[in-house]
Amino acid sequence: MRAVVQRVSKASVTVDNKTTGKIGKGLLVLLGVSRDDTEKEAVFLADKISNLRIFPDNKDLMNCSVIDAGGEVLVVSQFTLYGDCRKGRRPSYGKAAPPDKAEALYEYFINEIRKKNLPVENGIFQAMMEVHLINYGPVTILLDSEKCF
Repeated sequence: MRAVVQRVSKASVTVDNKTTGKIGKGLLVLLGVSRDDTEKEAVFLADKISNLRIFPDNKDLMNCSVIDAGGEVLVVSQFTLYGDCRKGRRPSYGKAAPPDKAEALYEYFINEIRKKNLPVENGIFQAMMEVHLINYGPVTILLDSEKCF
């Protein structure tokens, strides 16, 4: 499972000109699911993301998590995080999970974040979405449950 985590002052996602998720201060999480992922990876990333110390404390040092900061989380499915561009010019998505598995783990991940008592919004799985954000910092973190980076 892979995630691009962006600290935002606000973010939203729209489908067909209708807002499906909207947050203020918090984290935008673009989430990709691989063929090999299980609930174990979803639990790992949900815990890692909710406890990442990337929000400023009273000394303006990144020592607070989204929980500490009283923030929110917007989760958007993003199968293209598993695009392999090493050969040719068209990404291969062979490592991405099939839609039924990816959707189940996407929903599982969202529920794991909710268990942390964080307000969570989300996009619509497999929809063409427009994601709007104001990156606060900017702060962007790449995470992989296989700890590739």
